[in-house]
Amino acid sequence: MSAVDAVDRAQRVQSVDRAAALLRAVADVSPLGAPVAALAAATGLNRATAWRLLATLEDNGLLERDSASRYVLGPGIARLAGAAPVDGIVRRVHPILERLCTETGETADLAVVRSTGLTYVDEVAPATVMTANWLGRHVPLHATSSGKTWLAWLPATELDAMLTEPRSQFTDTTITGADELRDELAAIRSRGYGTCAGEFEAQLYGVSAPVIDAARPIAVVSIWGPRNRLTPDRFATLGEQAMAAAMDIAQALGIRP
Repeated sequence: MSAVDAVDRAQRVQSVDRAAALLRAVADVSPLGAPVAALAAATGLNRATAWRLLATLEDNGLLERDSASRYVLGPGIARLAGAAPVDGIVRRVHPILERLCTETGETADLAVVRSTGLTYVDEVAPATVMTANWLGRHVPLHATSSGKTWLAWLPATELDAMLTEPRSQFTDTTITGADELRDELAAIRSRGYGTCAGEFEAQLYGVSAPVIDAARPIAVVSIWGPRNRLTPDRFATLGEQAMAAAMDIAQALGIRP
């Protein structure tokens, strides 16, 4: 170890290191969670120290305890992730979107989770195709393939809260009923990708797959185009391509499976 490394290590705050280790340990067992004893063993901490740190993280909304006193990731984690800059993500992911666009002949987008929902942060469109630009846009979660895909992987309590909000009818195919939307989200999670058949804009169809970290969706990759070209009979093939791209994006971002 160099002298500089030794100084850097000496200046680190031990309690922060330990708290970070506990957060990683909880993420590793998400969404099932783990009790104090298991987390203490996983991080090499004594149980009393682990308990104090876990309680502090819980007080700050970064962790929660379920009915069996297992610690799981809390909503504060999503808020922190949503506030992170996206330049580094775009730089790593852009080549994957370029490849996806070339393979499918359609527009490929990346949306990331922000505090207000999903925001489109990168897009690659075929050079010969005129498309709407979605960069920076927030779209209705219930009426797009990307939004429904994100909802499909939310924890049950968060989804329940989202479904209490009113939903607008944009086209004849928009799903607005809570029960119908729950059925749609269950189907999306079962097959691994979401679809949209003109539910926000009647002429736009799309397919999306989630980028998952610690059992939570942190981003969504989408393929979309006009309904006369991106027809429902292509959904299954495009869904497989979107899921493969999502896995490549997770790997590019250093997310462990």
